[in-house]
Amino acid sequence: MTVRLPLFPLNSVLFPGLVLPLNVFEERYRAMMRDLLKTPEEEARRFAVVAIRDGHEVAQSAPGMPDPTALPDRGPAAGFGPDPLQAFHGVGCVADAATIRERADGTFEVLATGTTRVRLLSVDASGPFLTAELEELPDETGEEAGALAEGVLRAFRQYQKRLAGARERSLSTTADLPDQPSVVSYLVAAAMMLDTPTKQRLLQSPDIASRLRDELKLLRTETSIIRTLPSLPASDLTRGPTSLN
Repeated sequence: MTVRLPLFPLNSVLFPGLVLPLNVFEERYRAMMRDLLKTPEEEARRFAVVAIRDGHEVAQSAPGMPDPTALPDRGPAAGFGPDPLQAFHGVGCVADAATIRERADGTFEVLATGTTRVRLLSVDASGPFLTAELEELPDETGEEAGALAEGVLRAFRQYQKRLAGARERSLSTTADLPDQPSVVSYLVAAAMMLDTPTKQRLLQSPDIASRLRDELKLLRTETSIIRTLPSLPASDLTRGPTSLN
């Protein structure tokens, strides 16, 4: 099944079930939000988020280094080269905008939630903002997903403790974390301190069990590395309950 949606490229990966706050100030994305506001409130206001492989999240708006005479990049595909499809990772996530609030200066405050994984088939830059043809990706369970989820949760707790350190505030209990394999797989993928290519790999996993298996290896590796270092910056994710809402 394919669908055509507005496309919002970011320097980060959005996972199903995770909340995405956005501060929208570029004109191309402001135009996107104005268009989404035309959708009746009782219907989903959907757009797709893809991680940028090669390009800039915010287009150049004034001449600068290394060429001060270069003209600013304009248009819906600004910053993404002659073929935007090649600038983005091939799998993204549909976002459902629960709140789109326009400020007095014409910028927008948006709160959306990831819903469904999609494969990027084509990108259209002929309008005021990018749109894309997308293929919805089913979330297959795979083998031993339940047992793997339990192992990932245990490993994630150890990872949190190592990040927090002995002097940090006490952590939330395991009861605060979900136990559904699909939710665990996406929550842990979003919560771990990983680079974008690694998070993208987790998003693109062929099934839930494969994602959990990969996360278990990553958690054990990262926890081992943290154990050997004198200190690392703590993440806010270690300071209280982790929630999808």
